[in-house]
Amino acid sequence: MTWNPRSLPGQAGKTFVITGANAGLGYFTAEQLADAGAHVVLACRNPDRAQAAAGAIRGRVPGASVSTVPLDVADLASVRRAAEALLELPSIDGLILNAGVVHPPRHREVSVDGNELVLATNYLGHFALTALVLPALRRTPGSRVVSLGSLISRLLDSPLLDLQLESGYNRWKAYAQSKIATQVFGFELDRRLRAAGAGGADGVQSLVAHPGYSISGLTPGIRGVNQPSRATRLADNLQAFGAQGKDAGAWPTVRAAVDPDARGGDYYGPRYLTRGLPTLQEPTRTSLDPAVAESLWSRSEQLLGAPFPL
Repeated sequence: MTWNPRSLPGQAGKTFVITGANAGLGYFTAEQLADAGAHVVLACRNPDRAQAAAGAIRGRVPGASVSTVPLDVADLASVRRAAEALLELPSIDGLILNAGVVHPPRHREVSVDGNELVLATNYLGHFALTALVLPALRRTPGSRVVSLGSLISRLLDSPLLDLQLESGYNRWKAYAQSKIATQVFGFELDRRLRAAGAGGADGVQSLVAHPGYSISGLTPGIRGVNQPSRATRLADNLQAFGAQGKDAGAWPTVRAAVDPDARGGDYYGPRYLTRGLPTLQEPTRTSLDPAVAESLWSRSEQLLGAPFPL
C-alpha cells in the first residue's frame, strides 16, 4: 500500500494519548491525528504550554477534539496520577510514548525518584505509564503502543549494563541508552503481549518509530508551539539537504499508530533514514536482542518496585 501522510485513514471515534505533545514531534503527531478525526489527549508537564498547544490544534484543525492531562514522565507520582485520569477514558486506541529530553544535561542529574534524569524521562516513566494504563488498552480492540526511538541507536550502541550511568556519565551516552532502552522495550512489549495472549491484531500491539533528523528551523512556525529564532532558521536551513521539519518527523509515529496494515513489532522511520516519507525499516540488532530485553525488563521492574502486569 502506498502511504500518504497528508491523507490519513479516518480516525473518528478513536482516542490517542500523546506524551509531551505541547511542542515538537508530539505536537505535530497530535495535530495530524486530530485532523484525521481522532480525539487527542495531550499529556504534558507544563499545563500552560499544554493549553497553548490544544488551542493551536483547535485553531488549525476545524472541529478538533482535544483534551489535556498533566504528566511529568520523570516523576513517578505524576505518572501514577496521570494514569488514574487516563483509565477514566472509555478507550485508548493509541498510547504514543513521545515525551523526552532531547538535549541532555552536561552533568549527571537525577529525577525526584533518584533515577538518572535522561533515563527517567525518556524511558522509565513511559515503562511505568504503559504498565498502569494497560487495562484501558486491553479493553480497546486493536489498540497500539508506539514507542519513539531514535536514529542515535544506529550511531551509538549499548548493552544497557549501566542504566544509571553511575560509573561514568556522558550526555550523549545517556541519550543513546535511553533511546535504545525505549526501542528494546517497544519490541519486547509486543513479544510479551503475544505470549500472554493479549497481542495480535485484535489485542494490544506495540510498535516503534523514529523521526530521522527532524529540526525546529525547518518546522512550520506556530505561536506558543514552535517559534525558532532567525538564527536557528538560518542554521537549520543549511542542513535542509539531510534533515526535515518536525511535522514530517511525526509521520513515522502517526503511520505506526494508524496504518491498518501495520503490525505489532513493526519499526517505522523516514525512507532516507534522516528524512522522507515513513517506511518500514529494520531495527538494530541490540533493539531486538532477547537477552538485553530480559535484563532491561527485570531491572525496570526493580527500579519501579512493581511487576509489569503481563
